[in-house]
Amino acid sequence: MEPEITTLRSSIPVPCVQELAKETTSTVPPRYVRFPNEPPIISDTTSLPQVPVIDMQRLFSAEFKDTELEKLHHASKEWGFFQLINHGVSISLVEKVKLGIQELFNLPREEKKKLWQVPGDLEGFGQAFVVSEEQKLDWGDMFYMVTRPIHLRKPHLFPKIPLPFKDNLDAYSTEVKDLAMKILELMAKALGMEHNDMRSLFEEGFQAMRMNYYPPCPQPELAIGLNAHSDAVGLTILLQVNEMEGLQIRKDGRWISVKPLPNAFIVNIGDILEIVTNGIYRSIEHRATVNSAKERLSVATFYNPSLEADMGPAPSLITPESPALFKRIGAADYFRELFSRKLDGKAFIDSMRIQKGT
Repeated sequence: MEPEITTLRSSIPVPCVQELAKETTSTVPPRYVRFPNEPPIISDTTSLPQVPVIDMQRLFSAEFKDTELEKLHHASKEWGFFQLINHGVSISLVEKVKLGIQELFNLPREEKKKLWQVPGDLEGFGQAFVVSEEQKLDWGDMFYMVTRPIHLRKPHLFPKIPLPFKDNLDAYSTEVKDLAMKILELMAKALGMEHNDMRSLFEEGFQAMRMNYYPPCPQPELAIGLNAHSDAVGLTILLQVNEMEGLQIRKDGRWISVKPLPNAFIVNIGDILEIVTNGIYRSIEHRATVNSAKERLSVATFYNPSLEADMGPAPSLITPESPALFKRIGAADYFRELFSRKLDGKAFIDSMRIQKGT
């Protein structure tokens, strides 16, 4: 029987930041103050390099596929992030999903309560990774939901999502799954992996979505929308819902702001892919900043191995010269461990490393 995702621990309940922001006019409540002594470093983005751009159409064209695959390989190794254009997901569907997310966060409080996290479960409106009452909080709300495989969708949650958003979300989850598999198979090719090493792990993958709402913040230099972390997943496909920027990635010790391109996805390598590629592709720390002018919305689709899978470095990438750097672990155990911790840079993947001499 497939491991049950409800065994993943939920967070300690926290206030709705969207409601809090309406009442907070001048100062950020103490629990949200992250930088009392040092403001977050907002880099001068004009002189910094931008995240690579990969063109999906070129990856499938006879003329350009080799050079574009090399670009994809380089972006995954050196950046862990890229923007994907001409991705093939219906733009009209994407626009409907964006509208649905905005409407979801603007539901009346009573309607939202029906979709709130229940004790012991991570899915619904709330926050994740809150493990103590003293912990500093993010200036943002999320709506988190497992979307695939369909039998793992929560019967008390998915059917209650307002129409037509529910149907659009269903179609979007299918298209993004197909896109994730295409990207993963292209990566396997670029790495010279045994084709089945990637496919068998991810084909029946576990997919979840995290919709993010970062309200305007009266003291944006003191707070953070989402704390610095690497994604613990396989692959993340992020859709920017409105035009406000806020995503920053840590590159060579500096924070670089990502300027989303129109009709593009921002794709990043997760910790699981770093493990599977035995450290060749790297997950990169990133964070969401906030501003005082306007809310920012986004939706991250996380694509992972099947919960029944056993994962570790791909056998075809292990040689006497390149021994395994990470332990093998069951995917369900991995996620159980993940959700019992707070987000802390790359501490989680570091705990998966094989210690030399053991």
